[in-house]
Amino acid sequence: MGTADKMSKVKTGPGKTNRQQYLTFKLDGEYYGVDILQIQEIRGWGGVRRLPDMPVCIQGVLDLRGTIVPVIDLRERLGIEKIGYDNSTVIIVVNIQCENSVRVMGLVVDGVSDVLNASRDNIKQVDNLNSGLDVQYIEGMVSANDSLVVLLNVNKMLASEVSAAAQVCSA
Repeated sequence: MGTADKMSKVKTGPGKTNRQQYLTFKLDGEYYGVDILQIQEIRGWGGVRRLPDMPVCIQGVLDLRGTIVPVIDLRERLGIEKIGYDNSTVIIVVNIQCENSVRVMGLVVDGVSDVLNASRDNIKQVDNLNSGLDVQYIEGMVSANDSLVVLLNVNKMLASEVSAAAQVCSA
């Protein structure tokens, strides 16, 4: 994907910019992005501990410095064919806002790409696709270096998984 940082910087007032940063990653050769402010860390794939009765898309849990973190395979969550993990597979640890608390979740992705600086003016809304697709988890799409990046709202996308993981991890 190269340097996506070259997107325009639009001023909205004294000292303020109209841009947002996204961590971009690949799934099945396509680019996706998550608000960088939700990223806690990126870890190489090292396996997780499977627990009984976990929902299918939750691969297991990992111990992150004393915090038990549920790990979700994002391919499976988005209905993309599952593949074996390799050296480029990573876990993106994100902070998910749910109700009145923040939960930590891990997202297994094929690989991390870049940090994208996107002007809010360049983000295309998808609520009017009229295609019958469920786009409630998509914040928008933006073009960067001849690629289309789908910007995900992980708070909405993972709400049910956060609830299910909380029940399993607290049992």
